[in-house]
Amino acid sequence: MSTHAKRERLLLADLLEASGPDAPTLCEGWNTRDLAAHVVVRERRPDAAGGILVKQLASRLERVMAEFASKPYDELIRLIRTGPPRFSPFSLKQIDEASNTIEFYVHTEDVRRAQPDWTPRELDPVFQDALWSRMERTARLMGRSAPTGLVLRRPNGQTAVAHRGTPVVTATGEPSELLLFLYGRQQVADVELEGEKDAITKLHETKQLGI
Repeated sequence: MSTHAKRERLLLADLLEASGPDAPTLCEGWNTRDLAAHVVVRERRPDAAGGILVKQLASRLERVMAEFASKPYDELIRLIRTGPPRFSPFSLKQIDEASNTIEFYVHTEDVRRAQPDWTPRELDPVFQDALWSRMERTARLMGRSAPTGLVLRRPNGQTAVAHRGTPVVTATGEPSELLLFLYGRQQVADVELEGEKDAITKLHETKQLGI
């Protein structure tokens, strides 16, 4: 049975292929070629991928990213589709599902929503529940630098605290949209914000959400 991560991987690969190597994305400074290189390096070069989180390794990550970005674009797409090599932790189904479901969903939307004519995807309830479950576990990490208190709320009333503090802003929306908001894509996320006006403005404009 196909996992959520596998499905999102193939959707991302198809979208990157259809968009071509020079299309814009929501990742600041990256086009689709850069994004494809990022996905490949993250799975295939753990010696460099640590630079995503560790500042001391950032320069190495940049060099390796540049090396992969210089490869033929269709090769990058092929590497994304075929997935990580056997020695990679991501080759294990459980790790792939836990680590890549959100990763590939967000990056798919990074490509889709950078286009002027994008329309929302219709996601099934099972996938929305899967996104919520994973977001609950990462909410504190992704919202740790938020400039205000931040509570995430689904339409069904379920909530998760992303950041403790005052004043508090409550973001309400489907898990897929809350996820994009929490990962720093506030400008394209379909969420309703409740709280003090200045706090909402500050949270909507901050670049401190996400990693």
